[in-house]
Amino acid sequence: MTYCVAMRLDAGLLFASDSRTNAGVDHIATFRKMNVFEAPGERLIVLLSAGNLATTQSVISLLRQRLEHEGEHLLNRRSMYDVAELVGRTVKEIVARDANSQSLGQGVDFGGNFIVGGQIRGEEPRLFHVYAQGNFIEACEDTPYFQIGESKYGKPIIDRVINTGTSLKEAAKCTLISFDSTIRSNLSVGLPIDMLLYRAHSFAPAAPHRVTADDPYFNKLRRGWGEGLKRVFAKLPDEDWFA
Repeated sequence: MTYCVAMRLDAGLLFASDSRTNAGVDHIATFRKMNVFEAPGERLIVLLSAGNLATTQSVISLLRQRLEHEGEHLLNRRSMYDVAELVGRTVKEIVARDANSQSLGQGVDFGGNFIVGGQIRGEEPRLFHVYAQGNFIEACEDTPYFQIGESKYGKPIIDRVINTGTSLKEAAKCTLISFDSTIRSNLSVGLPIDMLLYRAHSFAPAAPHRVTADDPYFNKLRRGWGEGLKRVFAKLPDEDWFA
């Protein structure tokens, strides 16, 4: 399992993903789930992935391979909508290929979900959730963020804090708390966390930051959040109907 979050804010875009793909008793595997495609000064495209690891890795590999050939690829699509459509078609292509393989057993889930976001010069930053079936939806003012993977534990804090006017710094803080809540409640999500902040219209080179177990800010944040919750809980009034 995994946990990925992306936000489309007035200030820009935020992307974050954990790196755990297996959490058995004696086997924990780590793979990067954030992939960046960029043309300096012209476009930045970020893909976050969750689901069947073979499917998602094949999709990313095929998208990268096609950058070297003529035809449609991520760096020549005219809009982020066209980028999301291309990712969706590639997902369907890989799922159909693997699902139809006679060498594979029955009951295997080949699905993979992607969050696709970025900016192409000439349009605003945009964010899409691409489903395993290849269709997709776009983030909007009412729904400025997407989650994929193990999302339920980290959703409440985001719902309470995030809106399109939230700054990138506040969004990053909220996202790390969301990850901490998820990591504490689910073994299948784990450190390190990859995070990328992009300021709208900057077209700056992508600089993902990796949050590890010994990251001083993350540890300060998770301690402060836990202690703060206990203080607030202690101050809440007791009910008056329980004898």
